[in-house]
Amino acid sequence: MKLRAFRLGTLGALAILMGISTFASASAHAATIVALGASNTYGKGVARNQAYPAQLEAILRAKGANVRVVNAGINGDTTEGMLQRLDRTVPNGTSAVILQPGGNDRRKGSPDRTSEIQSRLKARGIPLIMIANGTFRGLPHQPDGQHLTPEGYHMLAEHVASQVAGVIGR
Repeated sequence: MKLRAFRLGTLGALAILMGISTFASASAHAATIVALGASNTYGKGVARNQAYPAQLEAILRAKGANVRVVNAGINGDTTEGMLQRLDRTVPNGTSAVILQPGGNDRRKGSPDRTSEIQSRLKARGIPLIMIANGTFRGLPHQPDGQHLTPEGYHMLAEHVASQVAGVIGR
């Protein structure tokens, strides 16, 4: 009787390990999308799960895509800062990058390095989806008038979802 309980326990443990292995394998094959940008990518003023990258991942997963969206937004970042951290933020094997440059270059008097970011990604064979600042017009904003509300970030994620799905072939 004790031997039988041991076998069932061992079989159960094996089943769990196989499940973990399958999950790890599925996660390893997930398309990785990097959302690179400033505060509206980071999700200033909202919870992490309300920022557009998190909402985008949820939308794509709900449609059956095996995808992971990495939020590489930094409040106040410029395209110079994005360019400097590009190689460590966007590893080889990244399926696509969503770039939202923001308005900090103009505000801080920094040169716009968007074309250099585009060139480096193109040279690495990584597709780029641009989110122009004009995309935010008409979306619900927080009282500061610059950053979106959770609903605004959801609308942005819905807008970008079809473009991302097209790029990753899902």
